Amino acid sequence: MAEVKVPRFMISAPGSGSGKTTIVCGLLKALLEKGLSVAAFKSGPDYIDPMFHSRVIGAKSRNLDLFMLGQATSRYLVAKNARHADVAVFEGAMGFYDGMGKTTEASAYDLACTCDVPVVLVVNGKGAALSIAATIKGFKEFRSDSHIVGAILNNVNPMSYLFYKDVIEREAGVKLLGYFPVMQDCNFESRHLGLVTAEEIGDLQQIVAKLAAQAAKSVDLDGLLQVAAQAAPLTYDEVSLEPVGRMRVAVAMDKAFCFYYQDALDLLAELGAELVPFSPIADAHLPENISGLVLGGGYPELYAQQLADNKTLLQELKTAIDGGMPCFAECGGFMYLLEHYRDGDKLYSWVGALKGESAMTKKLTRFGYVHLTAQQDNLLCPAGGTINGHEFHYSDSTNNGASFIAAKASGRGSWECANTTPTLYAGYPHIHLWGNPEFARSFIKQCAAYAAKE
Repeated sequence: MAEVKVPRFMISAPGSGSGKTTIVCGLLKALLEKGLSVAAFKSGPDYIDPMFHSRVIGAKSRNLDLFMLGQATSRYLVAKNARHADVAVFEGAMGFYDGMGKTTEASAYDLACTCDVPVVLVVNGKGAALSIAATIKGFKEFRSDSHIVGAILNNVNPMSYLFYKDVIEREAGVKLLGYFPVMQDCNFESRHLGLVTAEEIGDLQQIVAKLAAQAAKSVDLDGLLQVAAQAAPLTYDEVSLEPVGRMRVAVAMDKAFCFYYQDALDLLAELGAELVPFSPIADAHLPENISGLVLGGGYPELYAQQLADNKTLLQELKTAIDGGMPCFAECGGFMYLLEHYRDGDKLYSWVGALKGESAMTKKLTRFGYVHLTAQQDNLLCPAGGTINGHEFHYSDSTNNGASFIAAKASGRGSWECANTTPTLYAGYPHIHLWGNPEFARSFIKQCAAYAAKE
């Protein structure tokens, strides 16, 4: 068991829509402007919020999902990624206690307990006064080990904050660490999978600059740092990884394909892959001298025509996959490998490495955490191999595959999923490769074998 001192705090809230992401972005920027080195983490499986964190801090933010990673791996990844930072900022998911089903399992609260993180609750103060204290106190005392030590009020004016501050602190038993007023010009837009991505907001840096300026003015940043400094040393188990081989692996990265867990990509690199980004929208050719492909999720449906128009790349991808180049494709990446994407009467021709087509539906399809079990030997594992994952998509396809069984974590149902061969994984479920590093090792071994044949 190793130990490292990581000053840290979590921003969480009673529920979604409280302003966590905007406030976290403002705080990250404000802390950077104080000359501090900052690490950022997001509770849960969400891909989009870490993109905002990353754009702000200039380094990759990391997901910590207890269902997919487990407690020991989560602590290790915090230690690995934050050991040299002055402060680590965690953003909670949903409401603080909202976990799997009727439990707190895999909630922001569960993560705070797992990594011993002091929590600052963001409370929407619009239309409330002393009731704010009741909300904070209720959350603080709902569990004896809540880790809640402070609060920031959102959507309140300076006069109200100063007038009620002392009574809220006295009644709730926590320190108020500042406020944010209503800032209509600093809201982030949403779409069907959550917020729009950071890349799509042209004035993101201006918005974050305004949020940071407000944080410097109305948030007790030194008080937040004192909270972070009170965190106990983080204990964790070291992990040793040996490279499997050396090869170049192309990773689709653009506005259409942007859903990745940075630690999973880092794991591939630690096992020997040189990750080479390319754009299925803009690049006419695959990168040279590659021995593997990674096609992540994202929003390919928004760029259906551009993807279909890039015919040379489509053909190169099909030729490579048909020729046995290892390919790991999730959700949007899986959709891209099918023959067609359908939008009403319009049919777009995509890669065609798999038979079938996909189309958007009007509701979430097969949403939630799943236990995945392989039904046959495949690119990522032998038959019987298991890993936890999640599905979150509005599309569906005519060829979802049957190589894995996905069993809902709630126990309410299961289904077949994923198309696989010894050199292919393509399916709707998202996985985090740190959830079972042997899946990553198997992929890289196949990439190394392909490189040796070339």
